[in-house]
Amino acid sequence: MSERSGRTGRQSERVNPAELAPPAGFTHAVVAPAGRTVYLAGQTALDATGRVVAVGDLVGQFARALTNLLTALRAAGGEPAHLTQVRIYAVDLAAYRAGAAELGAVWRRLCGRDYPAMAAIGVARLWDVEALVEIEGVAVVPQSTR
Repeated sequence: MSERSGRTGRQSERVNPAELAPPAGFTHAVVAPAGRTVYLAGQTALDATGRVVAVGDLVGQFARALTNLLTALRAAGGEPAHLTQVRIYAVDLAAYRAGAAELGAVWRRLCGRDYPAMAAIGVARLWDVEALVEIEGVAVVPQSTR
């Protein structure tokens, strides 16, 4: 038996099977409605001039990277609820785990309480040397939204 958070019609359905550990900060599976798939490039904490902001501040960089991701999504006609999958690359996974409560608060402020299927992946470094985190995603924008 699985818990399904009721999304019908235009919204994605979140599925969390009872046989798996209860998710915290992610969803085990997302069933997207028919629509346009949007692949979102990895975003770091770059400002409009191409400089990394909040140097040395994981939470600040996460907030900016997520904001950048959502800016790209909105430009493609989507909104946070349309995210189906997100990958987070962190140069210090232990620090990321330690900041999970603050990072979750940022997510809820920018995206709401529904989480897509997510993964956090530790990496040695990112393209932008000062970047601590990079976020990429996939969204399905329902046909009738645009």
